Amino acid sequence: MKVLTVVSHPRVNSLTFSVADRFTQGLLKAGHETEVLDLHRIGFDPVLWEADEPDWSIDRKIYSPEVENEIERMKKFDALAYVFPVWWYSVPAMLKGYIDRVWNSGVAYGSNKLPHKQVLWLALAAESKEGMEKRHFDQMMNHQLNIAIAGYCGIANSKVELLNNTLDSNPETQENLLKQAYQLGLNYDTVKAASV
Repeated sequence: MKVLTVVSHPRVNSLTFSVADRFTQGLLKAGHETEVLDLHRIGFDPVLWEADEPDWSIDRKIYSPEVENEIERMKKFDALAYVFPVWWYSVPAMLKGYIDRVWNSGVAYGSNKLPHKQVLWLALAAESKEGMEKRHFDQMMNHQLNIAIAGYCGIANSKVELLNNTLDSNPETQENLLKQAYQLGLNYDTVKAASV
């Protein structure tokens, strides 16, 4: 399977990038192909301007050159993976802006849906698993990403994987997070949508 791996973090020396690296190692070991798209390093502008505002009166408008390039990139892949830190119990603004602009009307919803077989949302949370569950933040993120975004855009096989306790500097904790990321890449094609 060809998987587009999109990473959103301002620092390349972050745990997020280490997780993305181990995840893609797992993908490659399993025989998948992947490209890593680093939203910050390509200088992606997450701000939605007029050129990329949906035009509800037509089936598929022509968007800005930056967005058209990313739409074409996305079309080359069978599946998607997003690796990002959990900020304010959601995706970072950079990733949200990417979705707003690239998963656009006539491309991802409306007259057309995304053709991808599956999407994995690999989210790094400082909060513990118990802390996320206590206030149902895990369910909230599952619903938003799996149903309100991926499902709305035609990808039924969508799953959020939370890597918890990411601020724990214990080497064993850090290594366990990286092992989880590797296993998620290695077993990517067995990822099944979570029930929400």
